[in-house]
Amino acid sequence: MNLTVFGTGYVGLVTGVCLAQLGNDVLCVDTDAAKVAALQRGEVPIYEPGLAELIDSNAHAGRLAFSTDVAQGVAHGEVQFIAVGTPSAEDGSADLQYVFQVARAIGSHMTGFKVIVNKSTVPVGAGDAVHAAVAAALAERGRPGGAEATAEFAVVSNPEFLKEGSAIDDFMRPDRIIVGFGDTPAEQRAGAVLRELYRPFAHGHDRVICMDRRSAEFTKYAANAMLATRISFMNEMARLADALGADIEPVRVGIGADPRIGDSFLYPGVGYGGSCFPKDVAALQHMGGQAGLPMHVLAAVARVNEGQKQLLAERLVQRLGADLSGRRIALWGLAFKPNTDDMREACSRVLVRELLERGAQLQVFDPVAMHEARRCFAQDLRDQPALLSNIHYAQDPLGAASGADALLIVTEWQVFRSPNFAALRAALRQPLVLDGRNLYEPQALRALGFDYVTVGRNVPGTAIGGAA
Repeated sequence: MNLTVFGTGYVGLVTGVCLAQLGNDVLCVDTDAAKVAALQRGEVPIYEPGLAELIDSNAHAGRLAFSTDVAQGVAHGEVQFIAVGTPSAEDGSADLQYVFQVARAIGSHMTGFKVIVNKSTVPVGAGDAVHAAVAAALAERGRPGGAEATAEFAVVSNPEFLKEGSAIDDFMRPDRIIVGFGDTPAEQRAGAVLRELYRPFAHGHDRVICMDRRSAEFTKYAANAMLATRISFMNEMARLADALGADIEPVRVGIGADPRIGDSFLYPGVGYGGSCFPKDVAALQHMGGQAGLPMHVLAAVARVNEGQKQLLAERLVQRLGADLSGRRIALWGLAFKPNTDDMREACSRVLVRELLERGAQLQVFDPVAMHEARRCFAQDLRDQPALLSNIHYAQDPLGAASGADALLIVTEWQVFRSPNFAALRAALRQPLVLDGRNLYEPQALRALGFDYVTVGRNVPGTAIGGAA
């Protein structure tokens, strides 16, 4: 099947590459000429395990191409995927300007039946607005002086459920594929096209769940909001466990054993980040406000998460004092999660600014996100650029720890899970480790001579206190 994907960001690239891997002929279109030229040279702008290899193999096989030519993209694909960014506006709503730009472009160039798929995360009802934008562009062509336009089309909602760091596997082995469309003949035709496109994923069990378009749009938001809620719940429970002298790890195992709860997304830490959870929680709050239904639970979820991003700084101040002038602080991990270089809404961005403003010298290391971190920290500190000179980017984990008064573990990369603890203790000026991801067994670390501070894994007799 000939497919066009508008947008070569995270969702667009993964979608296009994986559909090409299934044998489809995919053209990815982006208005960023520099990005397209880089992709044509085989340079991948994001880090995602396995993505570069799949781009290379499918491009060489002739199933995947990149272009800036919008008209070519519209002509190419029977199915037109809209996978452009929908960033948060100042009021928390999703900014759909790029979605509408693509919709109008499709309407301006299409000549035959097109299935237009909203892959971007869009608010409930956005499919109606996309349909109207395409129809308006078609009508403009039909006015005096315009080209005759009678082409049919249908707009389908097909939200993505990809986890950064495992997106290829998520796409190729989906637990569900949500497809939302109506009951008009054109929409039923579009639904059949999407079912056929996703038929290879059946494997004896149909993964496609069909529903109306608005419900499909809502499903994406509700799923992310539920996951964010579980994270904030466990983070709040972990703080309470510290205050009460309980260990959150066996508590996590105990409640996760209940099949009504399950054990996914029950790991306490330093808060969620990335491009999805913060944006989608804010967007749902905005939608609720517009509907006259304040989202009290989601407001609490966001509030707890913002507080959790301050946790490591709070614990460090408890140990070393509010003035960190002359202190060297090591950070392991900068990306918002492992196996990605994504720094959007990362805890490290809040933490780095807080520590620098307290006078600390930072020694940081991340296996993948160092380049992106430099860019983000420069953006975050544009009002205080002199502070950037107090960040040292180390070559490896032990280099970051060398001479440090404390080590803060921010991202749970595999490379941090089994370090040489003797070498680590020797590298640190003080054996103080504040673990924001609970990577190690507290008793084992303390037996090795570390002052080991966790998130909710308090050992009796060493209560941290200071519950928020």
